[in-house]
Amino acid sequence: MTTILTCIALTIALIPALLTLANLPLYCLKAKQQQDSGDCTRTAPKTRGVSILIPARDEASGIETCIEHALKAEVENLEVIVLDDHSTDETAAIVNRIADTHKNVRLIAGKSLPKNWNGKQYACHQLAENASSEHLLFIDADVRLQPDGINQLLAHLEQRNLDLLSAFPKQEMKTWLECWILPLMHLILLGYLPIKRMRMSRDPAYAAGCGQLFLAKRSAYQSTGGHQAIRDSRHDGLMLPRLFRSANLATDIIDGTEIATCRMYHCAAEVLRGVLKNAHEGIARPKLIALFTILLLGKTLLPTITLLLGIIEKNHLVTTLSVATLAIAHLPRCITARRFKQSFAAIPFHVPAVILFITLQWIALTCHSLGYSFAWRGRT
Repeated sequence: MTTILTCIALTIALIPALLTLANLPLYCLKAKQQQDSGDCTRTAPKTRGVSILIPARDEASGIETCIEHALKAEVENLEVIVLDDHSTDETAAIVNRIADTHKNVRLIAGKSLPKNWNGKQYACHQLAENASSEHLLFIDADVRLQPDGINQLLAHLEQRNLDLLSAFPKQEMKTWLECWILPLMHLILLGYLPIKRMRMSRDPAYAAGCGQLFLAKRSAYQSTGGHQAIRDSRHDGLMLPRLFRSANLATDIIDGTEIATCRMYHCAAEVLRGVLKNAHEGIARPKLIALFTILLLGKTLLPTITLLLGIIEKNHLVTTLSVATLAIAHLPRCITARRFKQSFAAIPFHVPAVILFITLQWIALTCHSLGYSFAWRGRT
C-alpha cells in the first residue's frame, strides 16, 4: 500500500513540474522577442494615449513613489488619474501637490460606495469613466512601473491582438510569511494552467490575471461593462479576464518581473487577511478546493509521509521514490525562485507553506459558507 501511495505522489508531482517547464518560456517571453528585429520601445504601437488609473485608499506612505514611477513611462500622451477612495490620511494632499506641477496628473474624489459594490471595483469603475485614452492601465498604488514597462505591455497587446493583458509584477517580499506564501502564486499559475491552450482559446475556464496590473483596450472594456459587471467581486484578477472571455474577447498573461515591482503585504497579518479575503472566488470554491487539496498536498505532504514510512519499514524503494518525488515537487519552486528573483531561503519550508496555504483555503470556504467576510482596508 505504501508503494502505491508513493507512486501516486510521484505522478501528482510530475504533472505540475512538466507543465511548469513547458509554460515558463511562454510566460516569460518578452514582447520584443516575438519580432524578428527591434526592441519593444521601438516596436510598440502608436497610440492615442494611455491612462494610468490608480485607486488609492489610505496610501499616503507610497502614492508619491507610485506616481513618480508612472510619470517616468516612455509613452506619449500619458495621463495619470488617482482616485482618492475616502482616505483618512494625507493621500489626497500628496496627489494634489504632485498635480500642481504635473499637468497630466489628476486627482478625483471617490463617490460614496453604493450597495453591493466592492470598494476597489467601484474605484476602478469611476477611474475608467474619467479616463480619456484608448488604453486603460489599472495599477494598484503599491505597483512601481519601470520606464519601458508600458511599452512592453502595449507591444504584447498589439502583437497578439489582445483586448486585455495582465502582467504579474515582481513581488517584493521581506517577511517570512510573504516568502512562504507569495511564491505559490507562480507555482499554481504555471503548474496548473496550460498557457499554450489558454492562448488558443477564449474559454472563460482559462481566465487568469493579476489584479495589480491590467492593460485594457477602452472599447473592449466598455463593451463588457468593465468593473461594473464584477461590482460585487474582490477577485478582479480572475473575474475581469473571465468577463472578457465570456464576451469572446482575447486575454493573456505575461511575466511582469521587468515591467513593474510590487510590495503587496508588509506583515504576516496582512498576508493572512490577503489570502483569506477573496479565496472563495478562486481555489476555495466547492468545485475546486478538494481537487487542489489533493494536487498540492499529494506532491508535498504525501511523499513526506511515505518517506517516513519507508524509513521506518526499511523499504528502500519507497524511500528512494519519496525522495525523488519531493525533489520533483521542489523543482518548480527552485526554478521560479531563480527566474522571478524570489527568496531561496524559503525553499526548505515549501512543504509547510503548502500545508498552511491549503488550510487557509478551507478556512476561507468555511467562513464564506457561514456568511462571514474578512475586512480589508476598513471594509468587509
